[in-house]
Amino acid sequence: MRISRINRKTAETDIQLNLNIDGTSKSNISTGCGFLDHMLILFARHGHFDLTIKCIGDTYVDDHHTVEDIAICLGTAFAEALGGMRGINRYGNIILPMDEALILCALDISGRSFLSYELQIPSEKVGTFDTQLVEEFFLAFIRKANMTLHIKQLSGSNSHHIIEGTFKAFAKTLSQAVKINEAYKDEIPSTKGVLV
Repeated sequence: MRISRINRKTAETDIQLNLNIDGTSKSNISTGCGFLDHMLILFARHGHFDLTIKCIGDTYVDDHHTVEDIAICLGTAFAEALGGMRGINRYGNIILPMDEALILCALDISGRSFLSYELQIPSEKVGTFDTQLVEEFFLAFIRKANMTLHIKQLSGSNSHHIIEGTFKAFAKTLSQAVKINEAYKDEIPSTKGVLV
């Protein structure tokens, strides 16, 4: 099974994360940030990943360190669990509706980190969550996972729907990309023979 366990402790956060890429959508998430918990629960559900995250962070300051450090751990976990990347589809894409919001998401497990982020989130906060942290999450994730990710908002006016649609689209796109293609299960999906 493609699994990873990450423990990361700094002066700002203490994180334990368990990931099973070939899971059944089970999650147990406790980050100290309710909105982030919600996004990660639906990420596990729509990606069919098993995901456990426990984080004790300095949320009395703000949510920035918690959001960024969890994304660092999650990106690291995916990179570790994918190992040599034999047999994966490598690519994934979706256009996902979330009520009035429409999100395009495309991903390449290329071994090269790049983020194209085109969301226009109208409010600065959803509840107590700073919406600018959505971009920080994806930037930290792709840097550690070594993936190319394009996210574009095609429509939408509700901040919650835009962000939730983005996390769902990301989950489904990533699930496509990491899926094993039985016809090529012993091959690296690159003419170079490596994905680094």
